[in-house]
Amino acid sequence: MRKNFVLDTNVLLHDSNSLRAFGDNVVNVPIYVIEELDTFKKDQSELGRNARRVAREIDGYRTAGNLRDGVPLPTGGLIRVVLSKVKLPAEFSVAHQMDNSILATALHLCEIEPDVQVVFVSKDTNLRIRADALGIHAEDYDKEGMELSELYAGTAEIDVEPELVDLIFAEGGFDRDRLGPGQLFANQYLTLRNRYAPGRTALARVTGERIESVQRVKGTIWGVTPRNREQTFALDMLLRDDIQMCTLVGKAGTGKTLLAIAAGLQAVTDQERYRKLLVSRPIFPMGRDIGYLPGTMSEKLNPWMQPIHDNIDFLTGLNAGKGQKAHSYNEFVAQGIIEVEPLTYIRGRSLPAVFMVVDEAQNLTPHEVKTVLTRVGHGTKIVFTGDPYQIDHAYLDSVNNGLTYLVEKFKHEPLAAHVTLTKGERSPLAELAANIL
Repeated sequence: MRKNFVLDTNVLLHDSNSLRAFGDNVVNVPIYVIEELDTFKKDQSELGRNARRVAREIDGYRTAGNLRDGVPLPTGGLIRVVLSKVKLPAEFSVAHQMDNSILATALHLCEIEPDVQVVFVSKDTNLRIRADALGIHAEDYDKEGMELSELYAGTAEIDVEPELVDLIFAEGGFDRDRLGPGQLFANQYLTLRNRYAPGRTALARVTGERIESVQRVKGTIWGVTPRNREQTFALDMLLRDDIQMCTLVGKAGTGKTLLAIAAGLQAVTDQERYRKLLVSRPIFPMGRDIGYLPGTMSEKLNPWMQPIHDNIDFLTGLNAGKGQKAHSYNEFVAQGIIEVEPLTYIRGRSLPAVFMVVDEAQNLTPHEVKTVLTRVGHGTKIVFTGDPYQIDHAYLDSVNNGLTYLVEKFKHEPLAAHVTLTKGERSPLAELAANIL
């Protein structure tokens, strides 16, 4: 039997394709949701673009029939725009009038169509709780249906026969089918462990139909030496020309941004494989915003880009410690070696032959990630870094953000690779805070 899905505004703002995500069921859009979408239509952000796209799609269905009675969807379901005059109990605050009206629409459908299950879909946790208090079944909008613990890690540990470990060291690899059945992904990093002597291991990577050795970094990469196995994998991924898109996921202090910038500086300055290092990040404050900032655009952006400046200054200091001349961040910018800018200005650009790092990518929507990737020109390598547990975007969570989406969508692609960093290396205190707080 068909279900009645009632969509909250935030579902449509989060995913402009959500109207077609409910199969052959009935998608009910409260008239109050249309009113809220109208307030976003002039917004130049992702929310505004989604609001305009949804409005155009619903208007297209209107030409095929009466939205009050229901218009067929391409998925086999129906879309309806519903108006309700049901009143909620007095205990529901008038401060949430629009939310209450949307909930009242779901309650209205429960009353007029008691034989059809009503499912209220919202990304607002408190609104789902209030729906449940009214006896309305409520769910989050999770099209992928994935838990963060299930996210592809990019690495795996496998117990193997002793001769396979020996082959890695002696011949640099072996045929992939010698590992037997089991799913492996393109550019997945492996720790091959001698099943009879677990202390003897070899590091490897899935390359087409081969399992190839991963060489440990000799010397330093701009003063940085990998401190654990995952960082070794990450640097291998970051320094390979055949891997054009990298994703690095990890909690605070695991070295995501530092490793990416160090590899970028190595590839741009020492190896001269790219024209410049471009570092970008979305602009989201942590906690309360401090309002408008005075000064030029560069001066306004300094507080947002300061973490990038800190990493670059740290790396140049490390490099100077190796007997080389220390360069400041401003010198690199003046020479055109480094460019730092917010993602706000990425649309419309074409970026050939650059090493690009997109930091804090967990605050991007899947659509924004697509926008960034479609800017990549010939000879460019792009790296996305972030922590899915630190979301500052009101309409994203640890599962539906652009970084997580990207990891899952590209795990089969030979041009991409992913590594999850698990061990904090910033300081013992930072590692302790990340683990217990």
